[in-house]
Amino acid sequence: MEAADKSLLNRRAIVGVIAGAVVLLVLVVFSFSDGLWEDTTALVSGIGPEFFIFVLGGFIAQMIDGSLGMAYGVSASTFLLSFGVPPAAASASIHTSEIFTTGVSGLSHLRFQNVNKKLFRSLLLPGIAGAVAGAYILSSFEEYNTYIRPIVAAYTLVLGVVIVRKAVRKSQPKTKTRNIPALATFGGFMDSIGGGGWGPIVASTLIAKGRSPRYTIGSVNLAEFFISTSSSITFFATIGVSYFQIIAGLVLGGIIAAPIAAHLTRKLPVKKMMIVVGVVVILVSIRLIVKAFV
Repeated sequence: MEAADKSLLNRRAIVGVIAGAVVLLVLVVFSFSDGLWEDTTALVSGIGPEFFIFVLGGFIAQMIDGSLGMAYGVSASTFLLSFGVPPAAASASIHTSEIFTTGVSGLSHLRFQNVNKKLFRSLLLPGIAGAVAGAYILSSFEEYNTYIRPIVAAYTLVLGVVIVRKAVRKSQPKTKTRNIPALATFGGFMDSIGGGGWGPIVASTLIAKGRSPRYTIGSVNLAEFFISTSSSITFFATIGVSYFQIIAGLVLGGIIAAPIAAHLTRKLPVKKMMIVVGVVVILVSIRLIVKAFV
């Protein structure tokens, strides 16, 4: 019976990946039907050294996200902005590329049996609802994004400290995590509003409560595919997406890194993994807070 449940979950995840990709393709065709051939031709003919920079950025971001369950958006955004990509282009490209990278990452975690089915189901629908609401609000009131980012960063900074403290303690009693759907709704909402945050908010909170990093990261990563797809479709319908070369580079780098990162999650010792997660969250949070006030 357990094997049948795993097989069903695998099939549903695969169908979800395919459906998300098909929906995205249809939206691309309808949104860019007037200049689709010209854009595609320009993409192929214009591939140069910068394309491989985007591939590297996608690889690094997905290695971090797939191994630690968080920080793809923040990592990729930092990388792209450091190479002069405009913020709007970086945000749009990251949201689109996450559909593919999180799909591969989620399936990789399924393969390595890193997914807790009950936790995944608790995260899925509330996370989607929050992501759609956040994307719609951001597309309408994008100027308020500056004020929301430091709030999320302050929250994740505290969680990072909690995680590190739990990792260095001898005993780590597991406490029951209440209101997981509410946490998922908030995480999906802030992920769309802040350009990232699903992993830092959801995975960090669950790990801080004593949940296994391996199964938490795997479940959060699988749910993130559906969160990213919902958010991207909402952005697509409201503000559109362009910069295909950046998207293609991020997708290619992320797809290469996803199975490697999922395998790494399975092998890392629990305490060391928690310390790495906590340190990454602290560093990223401090950077976002400083950037917001400088």
